Amino acid sequence: MKLGIVGLPQSGKSTIFEALTGARGEDPTRRPGKTDQRIGTVRVVDKRLDFLKEIVQPKKTTYAQVEYLLPAEIGAGPGSGGLNQARVCDALIHVVRNFVAPGGLSPAPERDFWKYEEEMILNDLVVAEKRIERMDLDLKRGKKPDPDEHNLIKSCLSLLEDNQPLRKDPQLATAPKLRGFTFLTAKPQLVIINNDDDDESMPEWKLRPENVEMMMVRGRLEKDIASMSPEEAEEFMAEFHIEESALDRVIRTSYAILDRISFFTIVNQEIRAWTVPAGTPAVKAAGTVHSDMERGFIRAETVSFEDLKAHGSFQEAKKAGAVRLEGKDYLVQDGDIINFRFNI
Repeated sequence: MKLGIVGLPQSGKSTIFEALTGARGEDPTRRPGKTDQRIGTVRVVDKRLDFLKEIVQPKKTTYAQVEYLLPAEIGAGPGSGGLNQARVCDALIHVVRNFVAPGGLSPAPERDFWKYEEEMILNDLVVAEKRIERMDLDLKRGKKPDPDEHNLIKSCLSLLEDNQPLRKDPQLATAPKLRGFTFLTAKPQLVIINNDDDDESMPEWKLRPENVEMMMVRGRLEKDIASMSPEEAEEFMAEFHIEESALDRVIRTSYAILDRISFFTIVNQEIRAWTVPAGTPAVKAAGTVHSDMERGFIRAETVSFEDLKAHGSFQEAKKAGAVRLEGKDYLVQDGDIINFRFNI
């Protein structure tokens, strides 16, 4: 699961990136040849996994991970490197400045949001127009285009030419045949209002964007907290009325906007969390663990986390009939602990 951190210059993208990636002590890396593109991978702390550790006592525990991409600042506007780098991401974190910038520039978060939104719309419009041009050219050469794809791209053009993001039409934004185009405005989006240190409020907007999540973060404070010891961080957070770190809030919202869930496996003395889309069949979840498990899938021995916690152990859960044998079409639920039975 990868999220790209985007926004106008001086919005505090680097500060938010460092606040997120520094909170678990991970070391962000720079990608060679990407002109300072930065990648940070963080653990998804899950109390359910901690409970499983207590009752299983495994030799190894592997948490799920989330990857954050900070694109390089390469130009601006349609075709800019930063926007194109973000196309590979599953979702976008759009950082909007709500503090006085160097030089005394007052914040205008609503204006800045819509300005960058227009850049992304224009970027997507260029992609859609080029695809239509290519399809029309193929038609002249006697190659008939896919009618479904052609209609979908035409629908995209209609929205984009009306200065509307593709996410305004959720069915269009998630159409499988459009996935390869990696449209920016089709991606789920979390808007982070980057406030000053002493500002705990969300700004008032005349027009709030549709189909996006919004969150207030005091970026500089969160960056400082990310570099502190747990004891110092707890004291600092209490002083500034921060009940939960920005990282934990962003991760939880990231899972929500991408409709992701977690399931757990216990194999060879290792407890591991896996992230899959909600509604994933058991056989596909097995393939997430290992391709052999999907190919030779027989059954999924499953117990929900809540049932396991209620009974206190796997043995007691089995006695109570809470452990089930599910087939390949069973839709994995958030918190399931699964032992995949397979044969190859």
